[in-house]
Amino acid sequence: MTATATNAAPAAVPAPDLDWWRGGAIYQIYPRSFQDSTGDGIGDLAGIAERLPHVASLGVDAIWISPFFTSPMKDFGYDVSDYRGVDPMFGTLADFERLIEVAHGLGLRVMIDLVLSHSSIEHPWFTESRSSRTNPKADWYVWADPKPDGTPPNNWLSIFGGPAWHWDGKRHQYYLHNFLESQPDLNLHTPEVQEELLDITRFWLEKGVDGFRLDTINFYFADKHLRDNPALPPERRNANIAPSVNPYNHQEHIYSKNQPENLAFLKRFRALLDEYPGAAAVGEVGDAQLGMELLGQYTRAGQGVQMCYAFDFLAPERLTAARIVDVFHHLEHAAPDGWACWAFSNHDVTRHVTRWGLTPEGVRMYAALICALRGSVCFYQGEELGLTEADVAFEDLQDPYGIEFWPEYKGRDGCRTPMVWEPSNDTGGFSRAKPWLPVAPEHLSQSVAAQEGREDALLHHYRRVIAMRSAHPVLRKGDQAELTATGEVLSFLRTDGTERIFCAFNMGETAAEVALPLGAWHPIEGIGGTEPADETLRLDAWGYALLRAG
Repeated sequence: MTATATNAAPAAVPAPDLDWWRGGAIYQIYPRSFQDSTGDGIGDLAGIAERLPHVASLGVDAIWISPFFTSPMKDFGYDVSDYRGVDPMFGTLADFERLIEVAHGLGLRVMIDLVLSHSSIEHPWFTESRSSRTNPKADWYVWADPKPDGTPPNNWLSIFGGPAWHWDGKRHQYYLHNFLESQPDLNLHTPEVQEELLDITRFWLEKGVDGFRLDTINFYFADKHLRDNPALPPERRNANIAPSVNPYNHQEHIYSKNQPENLAFLKRFRALLDEYPGAAAVGEVGDAQLGMELLGQYTRAGQGVQMCYAFDFLAPERLTAARIVDVFHHLEHAAPDGWACWAFSNHDVTRHVTRWGLTPEGVRMYAALICALRGSVCFYQGEELGLTEADVAFEDLQDPYGIEFWPEYKGRDGCRTPMVWEPSNDTGGFSRAKPWLPVAPEHLSQSVAAQEGREDALLHHYRRVIAMRSAHPVLRKGDQAELTATGEVLSFLRTDGTERIFCAFNMGETAAEVALPLGAWHPIEGIGGTEPADETLRLDAWGYALLRAG
């Protein structure tokens, strides 16, 4: 055979499942870049609602919407000035309520991005906090006196470069900012701050959201004693969290984040979630050294979030068979009961088609792979079209990260350019006006409309492999065993007591063979594989096959 499955239609919306998140597929929407409904060049909530039928057609379980709260937009919504408000550029609270109605009508759950570790410098809380050392919100942020020589209280660094402390002339103290100076860190050691954040969470649950993506979940607490972080040996540095040009990678951040107090807060957060059956949360763990260990702690049964967003497959280096085996072995050791949510691309990293230099065959193989691995999965908007990283000129840059480190690091704008819906104009159907970021001309031929009419288009491939995942519950919630790297071939078994599926992926550029487990095996999905014979399966370069026992 050439093990190529038919273009199966997406599975029908399943009956309510309180554990839908376990093995679920989530589609990430970056609202500025999804669809502009007003003609101002910026995407909005009404635009998202308009395009949700496309998302539903993929067969995913939920959408995750990046922040749309009121914000001065210094970090494009990750600097919140009103946690209960919708920024006017995105619409109104009524628009969001309508979006939920449309999504639920299509069988899609709605997750929103909550940024609880820091606010905007323009938030009224911070305005009050900085006004004096005795006001009611004086300790709602992390404030500290300078050293005797006037320098910051310790050596902590910001992810965006430079010290993580900024001097405030009103209080004559430094405040902590793990990100931009305009993003002061909230002090969750203060009980009132925790209560307010939980109340905000309840506000959105009452609006009908089905869950949350928790931004920078391991940054919620800083060391009370503000001890210096130790240096990180060069051989342990990597660029998974911050680009290599950033000195942030030179420290082991054992005091500025990852504090044990976080476990107690997450237990309270989970108790609140559990009041709303089916509500779920995925935490973004930003730590290059302790990511798996924190995943295990934060997803402990009933004690924290249901799943954690893992960074291991977002690395600059192409994902290999050996690397996947290492990641899962580490996960099994560090977090045997943990649950990961995997992604290849998102709004913060170079799109994986470009990052890994993938061929069209490689793109299809990786799409099938992420749908076969144990864990939940996030797809980033445009991934289903095979979009490459856009080359954004310096004069068009919007991202402060890229502006700071240009040209060694060009920032995140290249993965945030507008979604392309049709090829008839230079905005790809995203807007009637000039978009906030330019549409890459090469993306137009990959638009949704351009691919819908091509039977062999990548868009249909994504629909098929997501449908495959839904059609076989073992791929969503089953166990994973015998994970093996044989040269460039990754193979493993998915089992659940009812069904056994053998998965083999050739992650290399030459044909290869892999031994089959004993028994009879029947193809359910694959490209570039031969009929299994003599207990051996031959796979072309970038070929893969999923075989069912029986």
